[in-house]
Amino acid sequence: MADIKIKERIAKRVAKELHDGDVVNLGIGLPTMVPNFIPEDVTITIDSENGFAGMGDMVTDPSKADVDIIDSGGSYVTVLPRVKYFDTATSFGIIRGGHVDETVLGAMQVAENGDLANWIIPGKKVAGMGGAMDLVVGARKVIIAMTHTQKGNPKILEKCTLPLTAQKCVNMIITEMGVMEVTPEGIVVTELHPDYTKEDIQAATGCKLIFSPDLKPMEEE
Repeated sequence: MADIKIKERIAKRVAKELHDGDVVNLGIGLPTMVPNFIPEDVTITIDSENGFAGMGDMVTDPSKADVDIIDSGGSYVTVLPRVKYFDTATSFGIIRGGHVDETVLGAMQVAENGDLANWIIPGKKVAGMGGAMDLVVGARKVIIAMTHTQKGNPKILEKCTLPLTAQKCVNMIITEMGVMEVTPEGIVVTELHPDYTKEDIQAATGCKLIFSPDLKPMEEE
């Protein structure tokens, strides 16, 4: 399956976790696709930690970009009529104060206890952690949206081998293979995509998975 189709599958399923009235923060990359699949009868407020709430669509035509409006990843975006701008202190006060309902982030690795590594690979130049360390401890729910493997290597492991963003912070993982919840007992697969079997998802995972007795097909529509 083409990479874009895999990401769309993941984004579509993530969108089902967002509810009318929620304040949501989206990480860079795949998470920015999620708003494309939010139902018309669901209104959310997208918060950007660099200082505004009420983000609209990504700008695809540079000639139509407002150079003063970028998201936290540096991409040009539009804003809704109800947008609210604020300074960095207020922005992180909102996050640290528990006023973000869900944050959707990508990840390099997730451990079975919910540890998250999503900001650096030692020896490689990266942009930095940004607001991730605040979001994962301040948001009420942390959803990881990512492909299940990287070049065939599992990204869900017994323990992360990369530097951590935060410990025991992940609530849910959504990949092209299924939907998983992080529990004290381990990672529970609640939905499995029909393209895969239990054996397939387990073979692509670096820790022992628990399959819910109520396991159902992964929802896309």
